[in-house]
Amino acid sequence: MEPESTDPIDPRLLRLVEASRAFYANREARRGPRSWEELRAVRAGLTAPAPSQPPAVEEVVEAGARSVPLRIHTPRDAPPAGVLLEIHGGGFSMGSAAGSDTRNRQLADALGAAVVSAEYRLAPEHPWPAAPEDCETAALWIAEHAEERFGTAKLAVSGFSAGATLALTTLLRLRKRGISAVETAVLQFGTYDLSGRTPAGHLITGEYFLDAYAGAASDRTHPDLSPIYADLAGLPPVLMVIGEADILLQDNLAMAARLTAAGVHVDLRRYPDSPHGFTAHPTPMARAALDDIETWLAAHLSST
Repeated sequence: MEPESTDPIDPRLLRLVEASRAFYANREARRGPRSWEELRAVRAGLTAPAPSQPPAVEEVVEAGARSVPLRIHTPRDAPPAGVLLEIHGGGFSMGSAAGSDTRNRQLADALGAAVVSAEYRLAPEHPWPAAPEDCETAALWIAEHAEERFGTAKLAVSGFSAGATLALTTLLRLRKRGISAVETAVLQFGTYDLSGRTPAGHLITGEYFLDAYAGAASDRTHPDLSPIYADLAGLPPVLMVIGEADILLQDNLAMAARLTAAGVHVDLRRYPDSPHGFTAHPTPMARAALDDIETWLAAHLSST
């Protein structure tokens, strides 16, 4: 079996390449913090995220013995057709649920769905397994309360960068509990081998965020840390979004292959001349990818 996308590049995207190249030609290449000191400096220099209108509803929820803060957006004009758990990126050590407010507000209205973002704990202050625990707590609360709170039992999970890694580990944690409530997942350029043992994972060996997140873990091939090593059978259909210029391209191709081999339906979308995080950039290529994500989610959350 192979991922659904047999042609590596959708021909409709080729006309968008020139605009992408022009944007990135004038944009300085960036990389993540290389130490705790750099991370603190980057955090200190961040500006407050733009608020959405209407603003998110902030709520601390509980599932089992754990609690997690959530930010909730519901559609303005109709009851939700489904619920999307959104997990933000930032190398497990930066970012916030509030940083996704504007995009999540747009998604709530475009999909007619409730969009719930988890404010998971960040590394290195809270290394693994803190973030997966928080995302699992959010997912458990949604699975238990979605129908009474939002009037729908249709659930999806989406993650951006490190959030995609956490989205996949969340699905694996739910499966371990025997919960199969999630209809689909959207994974945007996650990192799936934090051990550096696969050829793809070796490309990012030495990155500070890996040490910050893994903390004192003795085995970084643990599937909850590096889901490339997990038993992936029984997961819902997955849309994978990756840029051709992303250092994580090979890691994503390997994960797509492993998911497909496990019998999971995978739609792999590759976007030319697009680096890591490209869907957050103001390019026509990003808009095309976001449209693809919205179309995929709408189809799965509205299906009977």
